[in-house]
Amino acid sequence: MSILNSILGALTGNTSTGNADPLQAALSALLTQNGGIEGLMNKFNQGGLGEVFTSWVGLGANQSISADQINKILGSDAVQSLAASMGIDATKASGFLVDYLPKIVDKLTPSGQVGAGGDLSQGIAALLPSLLENLGGKPGGAA
Repeated sequence: MSILNSILGALTGNTSTGNADPLQAALSALLTQNGGIEGLMNKFNQGGLGEVFTSWVGLGANQSISADQINKILGSDAVQSLAASMGIDATKASGFLVDYLPKIVDKLTPSGQVGAGGDLSQGIAALLPSLLENLGGKPGGAA
């Protein structure tokens, strides 16, 4: 089963879990383990991709990122952990992050600024319906 089918199944209740809570938990854990939005920003800056991350936070178009860059910035262990929690392989998890991490960061920073603190879990819960709606549209499309 593809990641899109898994997530859409979670939305419609056609999975063994019957809801999107595993996706929310996986994304919250990924962000928390990386220090939230500020921590991710620092990792991207240190990895030479600060401009890419800044585009996600800003109000303009989101720059793209590759699976190799995701693995380099987040680390293969973080991607493997996300994959395990979503029940998919690491390659699919990297692909998911390539397509949706820019959108997630963008939606968690609606004012175009990285804010300190905040409840990432609540933020993800609030954006999950629109993320799942986007997944039903055109995965891999322009941001």
